[in-house]
Amino acid sequence: MGIYPEPLVKLVDQFTKLPGIGQKSAMRMALFILRSNRELAEDLARSLIDVKEKIHFCSICFNLTDEDPCVICRDHQRADGTICVVETPGDQMALEESGVYRGRYHILHGVLSPLDGIGPEDLRVEKLLGRLEREKIEEIILATNPTTGGETTASFISALISEKHPAINITRIALGVPMGGDLKFMDTMTLQHALKRRVQVPR
Repeated sequence: MGIYPEPLVKLVDQFTKLPGIGQKSAMRMALFILRSNRELAEDLARSLIDVKEKIHFCSICFNLTDEDPCVICRDHQRADGTICVVETPGDQMALEESGVYRGRYHILHGVLSPLDGIGPEDLRVEKLLGRLEREKIEEIILATNPTTGGETTASFISALISEKHPAINITRIALGVPMGGDLKFMDTMTLQHALKRRVQVPR
């Protein structure tokens, strides 16, 4: 990299710090910005600063927002009796884009992982329990990912809510073989979930 100008080297180095961006991709991005007009670079720089200065967590659901509460928590058209619990804002966005769910959310920002030192106090579990005290919740949908951490977290939250709020219905999103999947390529956990959560075929 010694043959390149220092500002270009620094830009490439910054891009390589992003997830999934290798040296070649970083160089392509840097050269694209270099060839583009100044306005693009200024808009990009402003957007990066705005994200760091204006985006924060919603005080209710802990989603990413530039207003508090977030647009979903402010929406009176939402079903107030249901909370869908997800791991990350990305998971919430995926569910929202499906257009199927019209209730409210609670973002944990992680899963239980004792080996990594992540316990219940590191997630937003207590905040979820606080919402159950304040809001009239009839159902909690556990939509953590089908991983070891996701399953452990779902079981932990389920047990906690069952103990403190036995009247609340607790459900888990269906897990199993995806549409277009091939059984011989499925992992053991996926097949176990598919068999355990099998449904009656309509007649």
